[in-house]
Amino acid sequence: MLDLTSDVSGGDLPPQPVPSTPADDQHLLDAYSNAVIGVTERVGPAVVRVETGPKVPNGRERGGLGSGIVISPDGLVLTNSHVVGQSKEIRLRDIEGNVGDARVLGVDPDTDLALLRANGVRDLRYASLGNSKTLQRGQLVIAIGNPLGFESTVTAGVVSALGRSIRSVSGRTIEDVIQTDAALNPGNSGGPLVSSRAEVIGINTAIINGAQGICFAVASNTAQFVLSEIIRHGYVRRAYIGVAGQTAPIPRRHAVLAAVENKMGALLAQIEPDGPAAKAGLLPGDVVIRLDGVEINGVDDLIRVLDRDRIGRHLAMDVLRLGRLRAIDIDPVERKPAR
Repeated sequence: MLDLTSDVSGGDLPPQPVPSTPADDQHLLDAYSNAVIGVTERVGPAVVRVETGPKVPNGRERGGLGSGIVISPDGLVLTNSHVVGQSKEIRLRDIEGNVGDARVLGVDPDTDLALLRANGVRDLRYASLGNSKTLQRGQLVIAIGNPLGFESTVTAGVVSALGRSIRSVSGRTIEDVIQTDAALNPGNSGGPLVSSRAEVIGINTAIINGAQGICFAVASNTAQFVLSEIIRHGYVRRAYIGVAGQTAPIPRRHAVLAAVENKMGALLAQIEPDGPAAKAGLLPGDVVIRLDGVEINGVDDLIRVLDRDRIGRHLAMDVLRLGRLRAIDIDPVERKPAR
């Protein structure tokens, strides 16, 4: 006969989980609700409705609507560049219904961000930008904005993924994008994605039509970089070489002949006359595989490497021309700002 006494008294069996009680569940729900409520109370007053375009005589808006977040007491406001567009008339409406004019300090279509300043106001309620590098998948986030014209709407969800890439309106890839399942709709654009610590960790930018729970926000660290560039220069400085191209596969025989490992490269389709690429001797049909020591596996890699740190520098570029490896020296210039 088996003696089970030692198994029970000796603790050899793993402890059994204690079923949760309704009181425990209620405590968890209360903690979640209190977190969302606390963030909304702290950040909500700093969220504004961004109205663009002229008003018609009856006072109704003829332009676009979006959201924005006040990030300083003297009226600096972050929003999306696609919300601002080319509009010359911009108004901000706060949570109390007060409306004031704003002016554009700078836009960056490459990251879909714009910086505004509210005219003639001081001591505004504002929110702080957090460090998006500290985010983790599954972390609680709250979105606040004006979806479909419904002001001061709050939705909550989690960080679904980090490090996503999406295409901006300019065609450039926006890197380090946050994916969330917090519900976003047209009108949320430009509003904040906020952590449970009431820090803005993203600027809501895009939804996928037909998909549910797949929404994107530009990371706060990207926003901080764009903000500092616009304040210093009025735009974001980036390098430019004067080419148009596309990502293309490298034929295996060309890769073997040139002794390169790239399977893809940036195929140059057009060369701007008198641009840095033309002066360096690049030709349509060249395939860029390396620039300044960085491997280029497509046009997005080429664009990414051409940042502000490479303006005015003498760079080494490797290209495949008719299957043969060629070394090119090129001097990128500063790209003209978007108008």
